Amino acid sequence: MQSLGSAVRRRDFLFGLAAATASSPLLQAKTDQARPNFVLCMADDQGWGDVAYNGNPVLKTPVLDEMSRTGLRFDRFYAAAPVCSPTRGSVLTGRHPNRFGCFSWGYPLRPREVTIAEALRSAGYATGHFGKWHLGEVRADSPVSPGASGFDEWLSAANFYDNNALMSDKGTIIQTKGEGSQVAVDAAIRFIRGASRRKQPFLAVVWFGSPHAPHKALPEDREPYKDQPENMQHFYGEITAMDRAIGNLRKELRALNLAGNTLFWYNSDNGAIKEGSTGGLRGRKADLEEGGIRVPAIIEWPSRIPNPRATEVPCGTVDIYPTLVELAGAKVQRQVLPLDGVSLVPMIDGKMDRREKPLGFWVYPEPGIRTASEPLLRELLEEQQGKRPKRAAQPDPGRNIRQFPLDARPGPSAWIDGDYKLHRKPGEGQPRYLLYNIRLDPTESHDLATAEPERVSRMKTALEAWQASVARSLNGLDY
Repeated sequence: MQSLGSAVRRRDFLFGLAAATASSPLLQAKTDQARPNFVLCMADDQGWGDVAYNGNPVLKTPVLDEMSRTGLRFDRFYAAAPVCSPTRGSVLTGRHPNRFGCFSWGYPLRPREVTIAEALRSAGYATGHFGKWHLGEVRADSPVSPGASGFDEWLSAANFYDNNALMSDKGTIIQTKGEGSQVAVDAAIRFIRGASRRKQPFLAVVWFGSPHAPHKALPEDREPYKDQPENMQHFYGEITAMDRAIGNLRKELRALNLAGNTLFWYNSDNGAIKEGSTGGLRGRKADLEEGGIRVPAIIEWPSRIPNPRATEVPCGTVDIYPTLVELAGAKVQRQVLPLDGVSLVPMIDGKMDRREKPLGFWVYPEPGIRTASEPLLRELLEEQQGKRPKRAAQPDPGRNIRQFPLDARPGPSAWIDGDYKLHRKPGEGQPRYLLYNIRLDPTESHDLATAEPERVSRMKTALEAWQASVARSLNGLDY
């Protein structure tokens, strides 16, 4: 594996080359200027080192490399959780996923959460979801489907998906044909064309199923990696295919003359899996170390970010919701739900060089929920064909909320405040605290807890106060 230092040097060389709302939000969009369009793309299990621009010597990601050279590149961007469903929930709500009981993979949203799709749709935006959902069922009558979560159009899979996958077209199961990432992009392009014809601003959420296992790259995408072991040919090939699909989406925005006024936000949902690369960071998927939660992220917006730049200010998926709400000019009438994210509009405009609000992380020790997309969608297809009885959709997970102890802090947690990161590690007896200067020590190799007891005490107090707030939300006290 390449060192983190070499990864950063290669990445920098490449770079040098070139509000919270109530459950029924009433929003007013500003009309004095054209509102921006939004495209949110997210990879599935792509680690920080799984892009060429971060120094990977094998992977070919020319589109993402170009975006990193021409847009705003985040060098410390964090998934809200080290696994997929919780991070996806954080993107939609701007809240840490424990606040709404999305502890691990397979947990749904609570319908009473306000999503970015609902907020923007109320402000006049067309909204579409394409690709992996994994926040509830994709049945038309489900209270946690994309449609019930604010999306006008959706072609969605219940979980990760591969080539020629079954997908749910607003509840109707269809057999798609083609490479998985391109299928999602093709659906997004059809949606964007429709919004463009209507001259309507849009939110297009494109959540890829790659490079989640099992890896099934097309022969042409494996070809550049023919000198690699077969399993790695498929892994790398999936990322290259996803990169190409992203490029096709960018080309369409340019062909429609929409690129200049479109914020295109790309990131991954958690850190690297075993086949992937953390770029030298400690930990992997499921860990709160940097390798589990620091992910590639870029914003491209030609009219608002005309000059490329990079930032080391810590930002995360919880920041997407408040950023888009502000940019859309949406005015929230009532504030009920606490957000964990902050608007990055000042960052986009080059006026933010530090983060005032720390980032909290907390892995609640609850098991994941198995969600195998293909069998679930095949079952639904057979229902629609009359080959099996129709079963009821899953019940509303926001009713009869399970109550958790407000003073308990089970599982590992972490607190990022500027350059410093505090880990809380549970164990027998009292938890153990570890402190790192992430800017100087990104591999989390030198514990400073003994040397800086006052900083540990301050950060520990702040972390505990935040966890108490999260626990109150978890028990439904926000609603």
